[in-house]
Amino acid sequence: MPRKATGIVSSSHLVSPRSAELSEFEFGLIVAWNAFSRWAVRCMAATGMAELTITDVLLLHHVNHRARNKKLADICFVLNYEDTHVVAYSLKKLVAARLVATEKVGKEVLYSPTKAGEAAVMAYRKVREQCLVQSLDTELNAPIGELARLLRTMSGMYDQAARAASSL
Repeated sequence: MPRKATGIVSSSHLVSPRSAELSEFEFGLIVAWNAFSRWAVRCMAATGMAELTITDVLLLHHVNHRARNKKLADICFVLNYEDTHVVAYSLKKLVAARLVATEKVGKEVLYSPTKAGEAAVMAYRKVREQCLVQSLDTELNAPIGELARLLRTMSGMYDQAARAASSL
């Protein structure tokens, strides 16, 4: 029988005696993801791009990342998207919005930002600095870095668990 969790959870029936903290983490992940998604979409809307979804926003930023052309498979791999169709659809939207350009090299299609795409992410950065970064207590920088490492570790654990569940 599950023990009563001491923290806040969304699914008390999943709380395990082995790790009630995992249920707390999962609830925190759910609410943080939803808050982050809402923030990213509204931040982009503040730049005049109100029609973009969270996937569109994330892909636009990633296509701009390090000014290197990117393949669909690499984008999916880096951002841990399993469904390439969702990413391909979003990239088509960004191309149609003239924020992303395509270039065919052999059989591969490479994606890169347009000047408008670069301007959009720089406008996003300006809003992000004004609305989010300025209110950040810099004392939180070290714990945020530790949390980022923990999230990457947990991502690997969830990926492995998903593979295990697929084999059942």
